[in-house]
Amino acid sequence: MGRLLAWQLARAGHRVTVFEAGSADAQTSPARVAAAMLAPLAESAITEPSVVGMGRYALTRWPELIAQLSQPVFFQQEGTLILWHRQDAAEAQRFAGLLRNTNERVPGLPKLQPLDGTGVRTLEPSLENRFAQGLYLPGEGQLDNRQLLAALLHELQALKVELHWNSPRAPQDFQPGTSGQPGWVFDCRGLGAQAQWGELRGVRGEVARIHAPDVSLSRPTRLIHPRYPIYIAPKQDHLFVIGATEIESNDLSPPSVRSTLELLSAAYAVHPGFGEGRILEIATQCRPTLPDNLPAIRRLGPRTLQINGLYRHGFMISPALLDVVLELVQEQRTTLAGALDLQVEENAA
Repeated sequence: MGRLLAWQLARAGHRVTVFEAGSADAQTSPARVAAAMLAPLAESAITEPSVVGMGRYALTRWPELIAQLSQPVFFQQEGTLILWHRQDAAEAQRFAGLLRNTNERVPGLPKLQPLDGTGVRTLEPSLENRFAQGLYLPGEGQLDNRQLLAALLHELQALKVELHWNSPRAPQDFQPGTSGQPGWVFDCRGLGAQAQWGELRGVRGEVARIHAPDVSLSRPTRLIHPRYPIYIAPKQDHLFVIGATEIESNDLSPPSVRSTLELLSAAYAVHPGFGEGRILEIATQCRPTLPDNLPAIRRLGPRTLQINGLYRHGFMISPALLDVVLELVQEQRTTLAGALDLQVEENAA
């Protein structure tokens, strides 16, 4: 969120300075670990219509933003495939009911499409006959988060943005609008803002990155699981990001054996080619989350904004938050926030 906002402000001609508690490679950011799926209908099973609407907005906005970058960023919009094993059919039926309800409540979303075994095989021939049923969610997408972070860094450097790494700051360190101070301050620190936004909490996730040359998948695939849907996001060159775990914790210790076994076993159950894949990384991070699991923008003063609470939807909704903030800066008000049902808290203490 911070890099995206700094880039767009600099591109609009503003002089921008960035203070970042971590390093340029974003090793301490959950944005580096994420799968970066843009799946508003799939995510509707666990979130509110407002987030679905922001995700739908972002599906049209991301191609515009990526087109402005000078470095390539993998982006695709081939939909989402949802699968399940026979023993999980009841949970799959419940899940499908949630998605159908979203289709009715959020106009303009592509309708989910039930698939039989032939339909699954047509979409993903490499799955052969392993699944007798599935759901296809057309229009959903994904991007490569690490390519995007690198491309945004390149743009910030090209635009001569003043970058301060390993330099944590808080909003109270600045007095925007006064002599020698910035005109605006934007706090995009995620969990780093807990001292000023006490309601923030961490939701831990564990993700495996696997290189599997024997596996071919054309789109993000989710497997209905007894504890949580597990996703497999195929990136370029047979790289796969596999994850799903959600643990209410700020713990950043290494992944548990149980979670890792569940992720890898689920991937192997989708395609046995994962058995010969190579584990490149198993990473842990905590998503910044507010009590209602919804994002929020709040004013700490006339020219100080905090943007936070993106939870597990950071890449899916960040273009919507970006455009609301840009509107607030340019026009001192926002109509887009109301259209997206995005919370903007005024004059927060």
